Amino acid sequence: MERQTTMNYRELLKDKKRIVIKVGSSSLIHKETGKLDLRKVEVLVRELSDLHNQGKNVVLVTSGAVAVGSTVLGLKERPRELKVKQACSAVGQARLMMIYQKLFSEYNQTAAQILMTKNTMVNNVNRMHARNTFEELLRLDAIPVVNENDSISSYELEFLDAFGDNDTLSAVIAALIGADLLILLSDIDGLFTDDPNTNPDAEFIDTVETLDEKLLSMGKGSVSKVGTGGMATKLTAAEIATAAGADMVIANGADFHVIHKIIEGRRYGTLFVQNKKEEFYLIDYIEKLM
Repeated sequence: MERQTTMNYRELLKDKKRIVIKVGSSSLIHKETGKLDLRKVEVLVRELSDLHNQGKNVVLVTSGAVAVGSTVLGLKERPRELKVKQACSAVGQARLMMIYQKLFSEYNQTAAQILMTKNTMVNNVNRMHARNTFEELLRLDAIPVVNENDSISSYELEFLDAFGDNDTLSAVIAALIGADLLILLSDIDGLFTDDPNTNPDAEFIDTVETLDEKLLSMGKGSVSKVGTGGMATKLTAAEIATAAGADMVIANGADFHVIHKIIEGRRYGTLFVQNKKEEFYLIDYIEKLM
């Protein structure tokens, strides 16, 4: 069978029915103050609500709880001590969800909060219950809003967020619920042949048809000041998502209007083409992260 062209890969994004969208901390926060960028959050909610109105299942994986909580509690920089991080997460998660609920309701949408921990995914029974919860919420036309339960589970915070600012968490969720598209929005335009911040000759990669070891080794980018995810976690996310049968796009979240542009098949970000494995076991990938 003849391989499809890059343009055809992009065209196929229009037909995606179950979409997971991950938004990084740096895309939600004002850099100058560390406070939530409410105009951007409103655009995000409007974009997701419109996708939902098109008949698509939508899941939002949101970072930002610790960053938002830090500001609310008057801290000048991201906390390092575990108990302070967890306190910030508890405050920030409540603030984030309150805002999401309010904005989604303005567009006649129902938002549902799901907080995940490592144990949710490594335990077979918990993982099944999580999948069932997602499926029922989507059947009931709700939009699940997901984050790590940092205020209770210390694992992710102690080990520099094993899920990498929710990058790989979003891929695990995409695989769990059988999503056909994962969009990672962060403070980068996509995948380059080298770090564009240090190498002006770094070339942008539009489409990745096969995620090989050479590409995986490119994950050496710097970590965001606000978030915790680098390119390594995004490539791990791509490895999981594409093996599970989902296309994945890494794109810049500076303007959340990019969401509908990606779905329309326009060339934003780096597209990783799905390469579903005949025998895909999610737990095998999860255990590699721990």
